[in-house]
Amino acid sequence: MKFHVLTLFPEHIHDGLNSSIIKKAREKDLIGLNLVNIRDFAQNKHNSVDDYPYGGGAGMLMQPGPIIRAFESIENYSTIKRVIYMSPQGQTLNHQKVLELSKEEELVIICGHYEGIDERVIDAIVTEELSIGDYVLTGGEMAAMIVIDAVSRHIDGVLSNSESADMDSFDNNLLEYPQYTRPYEFQGMKVPDVLLSGNHKKIDDFRHEESLKRTALKRPDLLKHASLSTADKVFLENTCHVDKTML
Repeated sequence: MKFHVLTLFPEHIHDGLNSSIIKKAREKDLIGLNLVNIRDFAQNKHNSVDDYPYGGGAGMLMQPGPIIRAFESIENYSTIKRVIYMSPQGQTLNHQKVLELSKEEELVIICGHYEGIDERVIDAIVTEELSIGDYVLTGGEMAAMIVIDAVSRHIDGVLSNSESADMDSFDNNLLEYPQYTRPYEFQGMKVPDVLLSGNHKKIDDFRHEESLKRTALKRPDLLKHASLSTADKVFLENTCHVDKTML
């Protein structure tokens, strides 16, 4: 997977993705990161990339020219299928979208600044707008890093344990079960005995029930879209007191 990021602050992306699992994945060439500085394509002596919006209004707007030229500097840009603009107006990023994006060979991500980008960029090259939540950031760099991090975890070889991504929260629209490590007792709180039993069937059942409980408590909205067995529904209704209309 290769990520091409069009940004005014490539150093922010580089520094933010230059540690831990993502750094190791880059070193192994499991993921590639091409940072394109939009300002390099300004074509004026001040390297200015913004101007006042037509019709008035507060703030400045990123001009279309530098962004389009930055995009066209990417090798074989015309063959890349997905060009994403990080925007609070876009579809909210979720687990299913992450899985969908992880199947691509290349992604282009555009990071806006100021009051955003000229609409003609969206009309010309953007295939979809993505949001990480209903709030506004000072720029798209942090949002782009979240997309890259989330997608990268589903690239083969990035995680040391191939099952890790499959067991995460939101897999099958259920939150992950609680987990414990040593010591067995901490400040009077003990690890559930079933986890020490060595009985893998009981452990799996316990974890699944805890996952159902946690989802019902924290994100009941997810249950409507989860693949629930008849036994799961009975458990949620009787133990978690979830109304059957929510299942």
